[in-house]
Amino acid sequence: MIAKLHSAALRGVEAVEVEVEVNSPGTGTPRMVIVGLPDAAVRESAERVTSAVHASALTKNDGVITINLAPADLKKEGPSFDLPIALAVVACAQNNRLDGAVDCQILGELALDGSVRPVKGVLSAAIEAKARGKRRLLVPEQNAREAAAVGGIEVFGVRGLRQAWDFLNGDEVLVPARAGGSNGREERSYSVDLEEVKGQPHVKRALEVAAAGSHNLLMVGPPGTGKSMLAKRMPTILPDMTEEEAIETTRIHSISGILDPGAGLLRTRPFRNPHHTISNAGLLGGGSKPGPGEISLAHNGVLFLDELPEFRRQALEVLRQPLEDGQVTISRAAGTLTFPSKVLLVGSLNPCPCGYFADPVRECSCSHRQVEHYRQKISGPLLDRIDLHVEVPLIDFRQLSSREPTENSETVRERVQEGRARQQYRFRDAPGVRVNSDMGPGQVRRHCELDRESSTLLEQAMEQLNFSARAYDRILKVARTVADLDGSDLVRATHLMEAIQYRSLDRKLMH
Repeated sequence: MIAKLHSAALRGVEAVEVEVEVNSPGTGTPRMVIVGLPDAAVRESAERVTSAVHASALTKNDGVITINLAPADLKKEGPSFDLPIALAVVACAQNNRLDGAVDCQILGELALDGSVRPVKGVLSAAIEAKARGKRRLLVPEQNAREAAAVGGIEVFGVRGLRQAWDFLNGDEVLVPARAGGSNGREERSYSVDLEEVKGQPHVKRALEVAAAGSHNLLMVGPPGTGKSMLAKRMPTILPDMTEEEAIETTRIHSISGILDPGAGLLRTRPFRNPHHTISNAGLLGGGSKPGPGEISLAHNGVLFLDELPEFRRQALEVLRQPLEDGQVTISRAAGTLTFPSKVLLVGSLNPCPCGYFADPVRECSCSHRQVEHYRQKISGPLLDRIDLHVEVPLIDFRQLSSREPTENSETVRERVQEGRARQQYRFRDAPGVRVNSDMGPGQVRRHCELDRESSTLLEQAMEQLNFSARAYDRILKVARTVADLDGSDLVRATHLMEAIQYRSLDRKLMH
């Protein structure tokens, strides 16, 4: 007989259903043949399956065993087909149709002793299984909570091949997994807090504005002023992730293999801090087996680029399109993959190579040529895509040693959430627009209308500071966010003035 089970293959962040077909007539020289565009990891499953079947006290036919992974024109990668292949091989040997697997999708890597190891992309597989009308999902026990985040489908975690076989045959009863803890949810958790940063009130204000409207932020200042400390605390003042955002983020981390075993949905916003030696593919995504880069791993969170000019200029330039569109498209001969990249970019840089240009205390040791070369590593078009530029000066001993309490992350986050709530109501009928930074030109005109005083103020700023058309739109978006934090329906001159001051650094320090 021919045994048939269902599994899934990953394609970008999506999963595609794969039918596992096994034919074992019991004749010919004993060998296992896998067809259907398998990669090396899939072809090697023959050895793992053979050992696991014997170790689990199950049987398989002698002779040629042919395994087909359909559709045959879709490349199959990774060890997640081990478990369905083994179950189908045993079913074929026992002439067992495995009626319990008719409405079930199965994934899992096998160890030689028959135990089941966790695999990547289980959340995407669960979403695909539900879309295909499957009622059950059989996965490694360590992946069960992750997959259970998808409602409307029962998820069962197994520890070994024998347990999976007994369950599908009705000889063992398993309890469906739950998505999170006792209340079915994961909790957000951060080890840092904004109150730990002394001084810099105007920079903390810039972080608040950036968080409220999801605006990109650039901090400029000498070494030791707290730029990295402030950036690492940005996720702590961002609003809690919605269910949709949590699923989007978890899917990306799952297919990348960096999700902790046994974890459910991610509730803590990601913070990614790549080193400046990173390649284009590492930052944007791609490679021989295209996968998400750092900008996608930071989706719905913060991408922090410390010492921005130290990154290769080409690597920075490839960020321009993803920052604008919120997604990365990678084209290869085999096809095109799209990864989400909706991030809040936070960058930091020194004003010059030594870090002390225009410092009132320490003398700069850089030549004029070195300073110019350093600043020109960041292009004008990239700077235009960073909404807020803020100086971070050195703080004195009095501020460092002060014991006066400062605002903690929870207090700031509450204000940020209030501002976000106003934006959600404003854009309730605008698909794809969640925050002010998402606004298109038409929405900017509609929601950022200026009175005569504000219009005159912006005109003078545009002429004197030589801002670009893109900077014009971004000033209005930031002003709209400042107004939201102020609880105002109108963008007033004071809101506009604060937004303009956040744009002055790109002309003052970069040219």
